[in-house]
Amino acid sequence: ALVSPGFEPSAQNHYEFCSAVTFMDCGEGSVWFRVGDPSDFTVSQEGVIYTQRNLSLVGKKKMEVVVYAQDVLSNHVDATLTQQVPEILFPWRNIVVMGEGSLSRVKRDWVIPPINVAENSRGHFPEDLVRIRSDRDKSRMLRYSVTGPGADQPPTGIFIIDPISGHLSVTKPLDREHIPNFHLRAHAVDLNGNQVENPIDIIINVIDQNDNVPDFLHSTFNGSVPEGSKPGSFVMTVTAVDKDDPKTANGMMRYKILTQNPQSPSSNMFTINNRTGDIITVAAGLDREKVTQYTLIIQATDMEGNPTFGLSNTATTVIRITDVNDNSPEFTTDTFFGEVHENRVNVIVANLSVTDKDQPHTSAWRAVYRIVAGDPTGRFSITTDPTSNEGLLTVVKPIDFELTRSFMLIVEAVNEVPLVRGIQSPRQSTATVSVRILDMNESPEFSPNPKSIKLEEGLPAGSLLSTFTAQDPDRFMRQTIRYSKIYDPANWLKIDPFNGQISTIAVLDRESHYIKNNLYNVTFMASDEGFPPASGTGTLQMYLLDINDNAPQVFPSEVEMCEKPDPNALNITASDPDLNPHTGPFVFELVSRPSEIRRNWTLIRVNGEVAQLRLRIGSLASGIYEVPITITDSGILPMSNTSVLRVKVCQCDHHGDCLEMGKINAVGLGTEAIIAILLCIITLLVLVLLFVMWMKRRDKERQAKQLLIDPEDDIRDNILKYDEEGGGEEDQDYDLSQLQQPDALESECVKVGIRRLDERPLHHDHQYPIRSTAPHPGDIEDFIYEGLKAADHDPTAPPYDSLLVFDYEGSGSTAGSLSSLHSCSSCGDQEYNYLSEWGPHFHKLADLYGGGDD
Repeated sequence: ALVSPGFEPSAQNHYEFCSAVTFMDCGEGSVWFRVGDPSDFTVSQEGVIYTQRNLSLVGKKKMEVVVYAQDVLSNHVDATLTQQVPEILFPWRNIVVMGEGSLSRVKRDWVIPPINVAENSRGHFPEDLVRIRSDRDKSRMLRYSVTGPGADQPPTGIFIIDPISGHLSVTKPLDREHIPNFHLRAHAVDLNGNQVENPIDIIINVIDQNDNVPDFLHSTFNGSVPEGSKPGSFVMTVTAVDKDDPKTANGMMRYKILTQNPQSPSSNMFTINNRTGDIITVAAGLDREKVTQYTLIIQATDMEGNPTFGLSNTATTVIRITDVNDNSPEFTTDTFFGEVHENRVNVIVANLSVTDKDQPHTSAWRAVYRIVAGDPTGRFSITTDPTSNEGLLTVVKPIDFELTRSFMLIVEAVNEVPLVRGIQSPRQSTATVSVRILDMNESPEFSPNPKSIKLEEGLPAGSLLSTFTAQDPDRFMRQTIRYSKIYDPANWLKIDPFNGQISTIAVLDRESHYIKNNLYNVTFMASDEGFPPASGTGTLQMYLLDINDNAPQVFPSEVEMCEKPDPNALNITASDPDLNPHTGPFVFELVSRPSEIRRNWTLIRVNGEVAQLRLRIGSLASGIYEVPITITDSGILPMSNTSVLRVKVCQCDHHGDCLEMGKINAVGLGTEAIIAILLCIITLLVLVLLFVMWMKRRDKERQAKQLLIDPEDDIRDNILKYDEEGGGEEDQDYDLSQLQQPDALESECVKVGIRRLDERPLHHDHQYPIRSTAPHPGDIEDFIYEGLKAADHDPTAPPYDSLLVFDYEGSGSTAGSLSSLHSCSSCGDQEYNYLSEWGPHFHKLADLYGGGDD
């Protein structure tokens, strides 16, 4: 092919017809022409080249057009052209008059058109693209260079320039899909490296070739459409991409359906939008029950779908037909049979089966069963098995064989969702269920149950209360019923096993702890003779009426009172387990015996429920006092009872609360405790006297063996060991003067810690009566009496009649007296007031030793 410029530049630089292309095909078939850069030129199939836009040849001598010729049969592409490398001059300068004849060269700004290079070129590399030249190369030697991506920047080495001639060349084929354009900058310098021209920008565009096949996003596309969809219903969209330039025919694709499988009910059930890839239905008759899915082969072709020059690719599309409820469930038979025993519930009677052509386990397939006739009382229910879709007919209420022996049910089956419009329910959606009831031995039934009766408490044993019988529901069976007792917590009743008569075997007491809210429940059982035997239970509720059979008691039974109460009154009431009118108002009265009760206490009636206990005297000593009180209720045939109120008298603080010590002392001692204490004291005295007699005998033996002691030695300096605790009046022959302190004694009393306070005073010389010995050593009573008498007649005698005698142990001791009683009146009297806190038994002792006014 020869491309020759058949034109010359005109003044406007505009051309419409450029040239004609001739090609010798050697008679092998038709040839298809196209230009490499369709933005500037186009070529017809007759080989005529036309311009696409206004062209400018400023700075150029010629323009280059690349024309491709393709053999349709051999698909061989050949591009032959005559080429002349265009030349790019650095922007030239104009001479401008500056004034007074001076001249100046000024650069003119203009845009250099981009250089177009076809991708995938098969030319010889390096291939010249353009020559860059400066008009100053006539006067000096210049050097040219280019910079930018593709030259001295990555990817480097794609474009090179001859530094002497300025020819810019490409070194290898370009790929538009990798880099669509390059931006380079050309430089001109002299031999010394000085810049001669300002750098110019060069844009190199990579011209697209149809070298990429359309590529679908997925190898298989999946879509769905409901069955029965009308023509024109949207199904899905398939998408393919082409890496070629989408602004050219190389990247413009068209879609079409190649095949459809299966081709039922039509071979053209779907169509596709050739530009967007939208698939829609074009025919009616989609039926999931006949065809569940369709498989389409979709083709995408570039070059705007040109089957001759475009590149194609295919993908598979699977369209699933979704189910809609266009089939109602149909019973497998017209009549179902079942049977169930009477009185049984939650038992499956029959399984109802249906068929449904819709997709299993969907709402259009699952069946819902309803009983439309034959069960007015609602004794049956139907649930759906989620796996088999069967209807499970179940008994939900007991059925009595004696009343009904069979049922005839009419049932209906529908889907969870309604049928689509235009579908009629077939006749097979209803069926009949025949249910037969089987007889069983039923339990006897008490009537009424529970049975309630009212009666007064206190009925004696053997009293007939009522008759509690049961009936056998099996009217067609002649069976005998026997009765027995199951639950009777107080064991008050019995039942006749043959006739069900109930009588008492103990006295009924309404106040028993088995009674709740005046009710007492007893459970009985009735059993028949069936096989197997059946039994039923019944409850007898007895409502016990109250009678006045309990005497009132004082309440509370224990109270506390201060020794000097202010006010000195206690409120008491009565407790009576009986009910009105057998309780209050009550009558309170103090007993007349013993006499000190009414002498110390008085009882005042406040109202019919409360009485007030007061002291007749100003105070009472701490202790426990028992006050008998007689209380009478107001019942028919009143009952009275004497109960004891225990009053704890204690010392109180200013708030009126008992002190701890007072509470301890108030505990007091009972009569039995006092007797036990006295017996212990007597036993202890006997042991002490026996011990004294033994010590007296040992003393005589020790005097016989007494060692000689140097009179100059002060025995008070020695540590003395005492093996005995002293004796009684007969054991007073010790010489206690040697134990006295040698220092001068005070005239009135002995200082504590210097001498014993219970020593014999040195400045008194009283001679108390001589104590006579008992005629018989074994007569302990006379011995004690004589010693006590001698001590009572000697007011100055220290307590030598005590069981223990403690003596001073030397002159160096700083210990005081171990005695708690002083022998000297000037040292103060002993305090005995605490004896009054020990209770009424120590009052006399406190008066004797307390030193009161008496």
